[in-house]
Amino acid sequence: MELICRCNNGFDRRGMAFIVFLRGINVGGYRTFRPSLLAREMGAYDVVNVGAAGTFVVRKPVSRAKFIAELRRKLRIDAEVALCEGRDLIQLEMENPFGTEPSRPDVVRFVSILSRAGRGKVRLPIAIPEDGEWFVRIMGLKNRLVFGVYRRHMKTIGYLGKIDELLGAPATTRSWNTILSVLRILKSTNHAATGRSRFNHRKSI
Repeated sequence: MELICRCNNGFDRRGMAFIVFLRGINVGGYRTFRPSLLAREMGAYDVVNVGAAGTFVVRKPVSRAKFIAELRRKLRIDAEVALCEGRDLIQLEMENPFGTEPSRPDVVRFVSILSRAGRGKVRLPIAIPEDGEWFVRIMGLKNRLVFGVYRRHMKTIGYLGKIDELLGAPATTRSWNTILSVLRILKSTNHAATGRSRFNHRKSI
């Protein structure tokens, strides 16, 4: 008998989409490519592009290793690749990681995805730099998802790079707004799949 595990919000864990994040792409005119074009070339995997930084929702259940290998062949430039399950982001949103504190125009909420398991326990929150005015603040860590806030400032990009050193693994960062866009795609995909499943069930009765 096949077991299907469902989250509290009704999302089916079986065949859940996964998300691929590329690091250091289309920054300062270096390592440039067109994410929307790459998504079309990877159409066999039902890939949806999100933004210009290299964020892709892969909606077709497929071997992760096979997909990444083909992605690297088509990308033709070296890039750090991070990956997470769609259900991990859904669970993070359900836990309301940023609380009820209103967002500020000078502060950006972010999520960083670790390319591999980082160091063990770390003491949170972490301010970067530790002394003086902070530019990045790590609020929490759940599996390979790191979340926090950073200031809109020219120095911030350098301090975001410190996350790698602190957690012991390459970290690819996206704003919370980008993550919300990914979540909308995941939800619409799941609802469409649920609707098809119910329709097929009614036909078989």
